[in-house]
Amino acid sequence: MIAHPDTLRELLSRYEALRGRPEDRQELDDVSYTLCVSTGTRDIRDAVRAARAHIAGARAA
Repeated sequence: MIAHPDTLRELLSRYEALRGRPEDRQELDDVSYTLCVSTGTRDIRDAVRAARAHIAGARAA
C-alpha cells in the first residue's frame, strides 16, 4: 500500500527543501525514512521515483 498523493507531495516538498541543508540532517533522515516507508521502498532514490509516479498517476486519473 502506498500513501495518499497529498501526503507524498508534502513529504517530497519537505525532502527537497532539506536536501541541501546539512544543519537539518536529522530531519532529512526522518523525512527520507518516512518517504521510504510510505512508498514501500528501501532507498530514497527509489522512494522519490515511486512517490512522483504515484502523484502523476493520481493526477491522470
